[in-house]
Amino acid sequence: MPDSAPPPKREAARPFDFEPGTLVDVFRHGLELNPDRKALTYRHDDGTWRSLTAGEAAERIRHISRSLLAGDLEPGDHVAILSNTRMVWALGDWACILSGLVVVTVYPTLPADQVLYILKDSGAKAVFVEDGDQLAKVLQVHDRLEKLSRVVVIDPPEDDPVVDHAGLHVRSLDQVERAGRSVGGRDDEWPDAAAAVQPEDTATLVYTSGTTAQPKGVMLSHHNLFTNTLAATMVLPISEEDRVLSWLPLSHTFERLAGHYLMWYSGAEIAYAESVTTVARDMVETGPTFVVGVPRLYEKFYDAVMAAVEEGGAAKKVIFRAAKWVGDRRADRILARRPVGRALEGAYGVAERLVFRKLHERTGGRVRFFVSGAAPLSAEIARFFYSGGLIVLEGYGLTETSPVTNVNPPDDVRFGSVGPPVAGTEIRIADDGEILIRGPQIMQGYYGRPEATREVISEDGWFHTGDIGELDPDGYLRITDRKKNILVTAAGKNIAPQPIEELIARSPYVEQAVLLGDRRKFPLALVVPSFQAYKTAFPGRPISESDMEELEDDPDLQSLMDEEVLSRVSSCARHERPKRVLITGCQFTVEGGELTPTLKVKRRVIEQRYAERIEEIYRLVEAEGEPCA
Repeated sequence: MPDSAPPPKREAARPFDFEPGTLVDVFRHGLELNPDRKALTYRHDDGTWRSLTAGEAAERIRHISRSLLAGDLEPGDHVAILSNTRMVWALGDWACILSGLVVVTVYPTLPADQVLYILKDSGAKAVFVEDGDQLAKVLQVHDRLEKLSRVVVIDPPEDDPVVDHAGLHVRSLDQVERAGRSVGGRDDEWPDAAAAVQPEDTATLVYTSGTTAQPKGVMLSHHNLFTNTLAATMVLPISEEDRVLSWLPLSHTFERLAGHYLMWYSGAEIAYAESVTTVARDMVETGPTFVVGVPRLYEKFYDAVMAAVEEGGAAKKVIFRAAKWVGDRRADRILARRPVGRALEGAYGVAERLVFRKLHERTGGRVRFFVSGAAPLSAEIARFFYSGGLIVLEGYGLTETSPVTNVNPPDDVRFGSVGPPVAGTEIRIADDGEILIRGPQIMQGYYGRPEATREVISEDGWFHTGDIGELDPDGYLRITDRKKNILVTAAGKNIAPQPIEELIARSPYVEQAVLLGDRRKFPLALVVPSFQAYKTAFPGRPISESDMEELEDDPDLQSLMDEEVLSRVSSCARHERPKRVLITGCQFTVEGGELTPTLKVKRRVIEQRYAERIEEIYRLVEAEGEPCA
């Protein structure tokens, strides 16, 4: 739980120069800390948790590496990984890194045509695929991939043996490892390619989400990721005593840096969740001390706790509210650097036994820190966790920044902020509010797109993030919105939709919310109602979740949504408040095309999909002659 003593006053960040380094250095450092430590833990098919030591993992990585280089691959070639997060993803990534190969990450949720785009654009010569389903995507498009020659299947279908396909060399991972064992060399000897890797070499291509255009391949060098790993260790106190639960997509730089490279370098154990749907169970079973997550994880945790309180009796509600009040008062004093006091500390001890201990048990009982990134975290939820003794350190970064640029330090958390810049990072705010960043983590550029690179990186090295933000006097950064997301009303007034969408989505009756209305007289809110909340509000109505689309014209649901949304945005400026609420029963998903693989909203796709209904709303309001501003 948060220390009751006031944290020491932070000194201003100082310039820091990193020595040149590579991910090979990161790997060797983690291995040499203790080859016998538990390094990679996974859930076996029989339901038990099993582990590889660092030495055992290194041996498997060495075999995969030797096998890759014994074929037609050479250092500098591009190799893709098309798989969910799992222990073998890490083995394949390290094997490529130590072979001097460039890793191209591909989200496993992407359909075949988008997989084709990334493999073709990157010029991948080989690809690791997770299973038969992912293999099928590659086989469906491989005739349009001139450079692709090899496929490695991690989990081949039992009833469908792995065979070459129309000139494509297809092997299982087991076959690849066995082939690597037969290649000459000592067991402790790495390929010459590992020693030849240089800091300026490209380590990976990570494709952007493509919210407004075709995805672009972000080139990150070994030095980019090496320095970002070291910068993260200077803020986050990770050691061999820690265990992280890895569950976010390793295809994205956030999990790859924070849950993969950082943990290996620091000697921490990495436990891999069985899937994104089993995170809550796996957290309890593995007992992590450190969890990297996105706001949705913490929102679901918060909503589950609040729902349990509401369903409890009157006494349970009183106890919870009293405990929360005590936790909030204690948090206020700690954050204000004031002594907590004996009486309040004693009351907190009671609150911990009656309420907060149960919160800790839901997370496995050992969590020291959570890290949140990829999207803004509600200050209300961050405070809730902190008051209960679970610290969430919100950070910030982009794929193009390797990704970490900012993170809240454990000894000086500030809710609603993403913290000060990490070592070596400079930040300034442009005249139009855009956040500019300069440092050793800035990408090499967009693969094959020099003009696009020049558009975002100035001649003196400042990267234009496309995000809008502000710095406080202590250098803490607060993100207010995406520059490209800003809505401009017909009256010329700017609206940052993200904070307003957060307010609306905090309603227990709203599952998802998007603010629309660029160049219009007023904004409107498109919302997806929560099925569980609908059943609570209208208990006598038999309906299944698949029937929610039929309720889009339900006047009772419309009235409920109007009341919820408009009450949530009452604190916003008049021109920012949505004047109408449009209901859809279809959730926004990656598969449906409304969300990117990193769960960012594709506003243009949604606007086009609901264009007729949106136009109808504006026509009706215009006909009614209501004031719009």
